[in-house]
Amino acid sequence: MNMLSSIIGIYWILILIRIVLTWFPGAHYGRPMELLCSITDIYLRWFRRFAWLRIGLLDLSPLAALAVLSLAQTFCATLAWYGAIRLGMILGMLLSSLWSAVSLLLGICIVILVLRFIAYVTNRNIHGSFWGIIHTISQPILYRMNRLWFRGRLVHYRTGILTAIGVLGALMIGMKFLVATVVSLLRKLPI
Repeated sequence: MNMLSSIIGIYWILILIRIVLTWFPGAHYGRPMELLCSITDIYLRWFRRFAWLRIGLLDLSPLAALAVLSLAQTFCATLAWYGAIRLGMILGMLLSSLWSAVSLLLGICIVILVLRFIAYVTNRNIHGSFWGIIHTISQPILYRMNRLWFRGRLVHYRTGILTAIGVLGALMIGMKFLVATVVSLLRKLPI
């Protein structure tokens, strides 16, 4: 089981590399990228067929694919460690995997907002390729966060970005401790 867990972990890393490389569409990686695509796209295509994993320009199917791999890796590692699986362990693994996906998404949102803040402070031209992409991705996040937090009041753009970063960061830290506590309690269930 440990060997299978390691293989799943390596595959997870390959998919993550594949996802990050798609963020730079103009770059040409040649044969190594073709090989990476042939290895990972078989698995990723399965998740792309679910329309509910796409929200506008944001495709969450790779995130779901990584979450399923994380769950499988955790299952194999837990089975190897304990020799048996109980219901509490399964529920804990499911919650932990769900949290991994959500925290990854929150982390990506925070990084995008920090990059947008840097572009704002340094007066970067948002019509360039990289900064334009960051601006396009950050706008729906900022809109939703500011609508939720400020309830329609007009605020300075810098204030909106910093508030969104702070709220998402606090949410991420608070949820991390809450999920860890619940997972710990679930794993202690006798069944």
